[in-house]
Amino acid sequence: MDAEHLVDVIRGNLVESEHWGHIAVVNGDGEVLYSNGDPNRVTFARSSMKPLQAIPIVETGAATAYELDQADLSLACASHSGEDQHTDRVKSILGRLGLTPSSLKCGTHPPRWKETYDALIKSGTEVTAEYNNCSGKHSGMLATAIHMGESVEDYYKTDHPVQQRIMEVISDLAEVPVDEIEIGIDGCGVPVHGIPLKNLAMSFAKMANPSSQPEERRKAIEQVTSSMMAAPEMVAGTERFCSDFMRVEEGRMFGKGGAEGVYCIGDLVTGLGIAIKIEDGAGRATSPVAVEVLEQLGLLTEKQKGLLRDYHYPKLKNCRDEVIGQLRPAFTLKKSVHSFS
Repeated sequence: MDAEHLVDVIRGNLVESEHWGHIAVVNGDGEVLYSNGDPNRVTFARSSMKPLQAIPIVETGAATAYELDQADLSLACASHSGEDQHTDRVKSILGRLGLTPSSLKCGTHPPRWKETYDALIKSGTEVTAEYNNCSGKHSGMLATAIHMGESVEDYYKTDHPVQQRIMEVISDLAEVPVDEIEIGIDGCGVPVHGIPLKNLAMSFAKMANPSSQPEERRKAIEQVTSSMMAAPEMVAGTERFCSDFMRVEEGRMFGKGGAEGVYCIGDLVTGLGIAIKIEDGAGRATSPVAVEVLEQLGLLTEKQKGLLRDYHYPKLKNCRDEVIGQLRPAFTLKKSVHSFS
């Protein structure tokens, strides 16, 4: 099935561009309730998989051993902006492990938060690995490896026990056999997992309502998702959709974006999982689609709609900081009840 038209990019009175893509809304029983485009599209989950990747940190006992609090676990699920609140916490976690940022194998890139980057440039300070948006995830992986007595030099490689535990979690919650998960390499060097979009949504549905899971996994899932919602500022940062969305939802929903236009949501009240993929990889289209899906499902209050309006209809600005257009959702959810079996 082809992608569907999801978002219009408006400049003046003209639709200048369009974003097409795919949506899957899945319940905990394995039914696709609504879909647009192709819910079977095999999709690299990218950073939207981080909440699942954090589960072994709890299951192995590493979270307890290194006294990782809710903000620490939330940071392990993060694609953070490199603000001081993020990098200071990364260094704190590494310090508890007896490590330094040089132990992180995620590579480097300039921090997303401009104030941080400006300060680094002015001081002549080198951009090191803690500023990488995935440094929280990598710190959690290192904690697991050390706690389990495993090597830390190659924790990021596909055949390392750290990554194999993550693969088992993804296979279980997404209901995709390990040998059917497509493997690539993510921007931070660790394996990235390709599964059908509906299965990605299913994994978030199971995390939203983990009551059917074995007790140990249920508790680990609840610890991860509650941490994200309790410390949403760690998951992304200031003026970021993930953080602002979870703050507005006040403990009802958790959400996580991924590169190349992926966004996933779990709703603890309905037990629904939502997965979105923008076909052209444009991240700017994910928040309009995500908020529109929730509105069409009747899951937002009027107050929440108001607080999320700038993400629902993002403004386009020119170099003079003048508003010259906006993004607008352009789809209607289609009912489509299909079992996984």
